[in-house]
Amino acid sequence: MKLSYLQRGTGKDLVMLHGYLASKESFYPQIEYFSRFYRVTALDFPGMGGAEALTEPFSVGDYAAWTHRALAELGITFPHILAHSFGGRVALKLLSRGEAIDRAVLTGCAGVVPRRGVKYRLRVGSYRLVKRIAPALAERKFGSPEYRTLSPVMRESYKKIVNEDLREDAKRITRPVLFVYGERDRETPVSTAKILHACVEGSRLLILEHCGHFAHLDDPLAFQLAAEEFYNAGL
Repeated sequence: MKLSYLQRGTGKDLVMLHGYLASKESFYPQIEYFSRFYRVTALDFPGMGGAEALTEPFSVGDYAAWTHRALAELGITFPHILAHSFGGRVALKLLSRGEAIDRAVLTGCAGVVPRRGVKYRLRVGSYRLVKRIAPALAERKFGSPEYRTLSPVMRESYKKIVNEDLREDAKRITRPVLFVYGERDRETPVSTAKILHACVEGSRLLILEHCGHFAHLDDPLAFQLAAEEFYNAGL
């Protein structure tokens, strides 16, 4: 699969992994800032940004395996990682597998499947019933707006991704991790931050005030200073 990426700066490698349906350009402030100190590589995940479309559904593990191959293709070894949301899922999977990663900053990191209540189970049951009778109607009526914009292959991939809980993966991580979340994040709330922080032994947690799911864009200066300090702690 042809790689879609940008690379800027020189020095130690810093790899950036974007959120779901976003792109490498979503890290623009961080690329500008960190390329002064590192060789920054920002990747587009398959099916997103400028990358090629998926021909079969990818799970989180598939995206992690693809990322491993992409880094090898680019000659990147033992990099720092900066990941947002879905990119955090991929980073958790890579770290749990013992991939050669130095230090990781994960912001708005997803990966905790919430408890499903009665209302959710009823909605799923209704979806399955309608899908048997009128598949097209089921796809239009049910699911998030994000889900309804996806191609059939990406929809199957999306299901694999959001239904995989990564808490057990997080417990196997031994590399230094800094979790950064916005206090107003509704996509991956502070409760998710605390769960993952507790799972990764020795990890750090920073909650940025007045920030939402895109804390690295809501307050880029505070975010970048915290990430820079964390990366430098390993020197």
